[in-house]
Amino acid sequence: MNSLAAEERRSWLLEHLRASKTITLTEAADALGVSEMTVRRDLNSLERNGTARRVRGGAVYSGPVRFHGRERSHVDEKQKVAEKLLPLVPSQGVIALDSSTTMHRLAQMISPSEDLVVVTNGLVTFQVLQDRPNVTAILTGGAADRRSDSLIGPVATACIEGMRFSQLFASAAALDQRACYEDTLEEAEIKRAFARSSAQVIIGVHSDKLGDNATAIAITLNGIDVLATERDPSDPDLQPYRSLAGDLR
Repeated sequence: MNSLAAEERRSWLLEHLRASKTITLTEAADALGVSEMTVRRDLNSLERNGTARRVRGGAVYSGPVRFHGRERSHVDEKQKVAEKLLPLVPSQGVIALDSSTTMHRLAQMISPSEDLVVVTNGLVTFQVLQDRPNVTAILTGGAADRRSDSLIGPVATACIEGMRFSQLFASAAALDQRACYEDTLEEAEIKRAFARSSAQVIIGVHSDKLGDNATAIAITLNGIDVLATERDPSDPDLQPYRSLAGDLR
């Protein structure tokens, strides 16, 4: 194919990765009508540009993904994680939720019997909390990051650090045996501010994120009190995290 066709392929691959965060060689080859070898070369080019990272069988996006793009991936797994976390949500007090799609699912389930204050930097999560009975939702303030549909920056950080939370409920872009990570430095700083202001840090991720990393460290694993995935806690694949992250669910 000529250079223009190559540019068009790479543009399509980048847009798909921005929307869904991941792509396989097989699905890309089928969609573009080219060989997997051609897709592999295109993904290698995106990796050199810093916009994608090659993984076995495909690639993942090296950057933030819009909320509605993230919302469409791993739907069942995120639902299971949110269901595991729901019993940990108190009936009253002040808690924090990050801007992840997993915590958005948790927000949809919250229905406390007493007054509960929920502070979030997630624009979409704030909206859904408006309909929750006995819930007072507070936005952190800050600059709107349209890359991730969240609020970031010094105003958001100052708001968070001026409050105290009984629990932080958060997800992560990736998590390995060292830490959980975010796709941007700004989002990682917000997560660290939330953790510093929280008595208990509760992280919920689907298992495909385990053993991976991203742009910036948000919270080290020994700073996590509860780690929940969609898997049974006895799953052998979770063994490396069992002694590092407090309570495993």
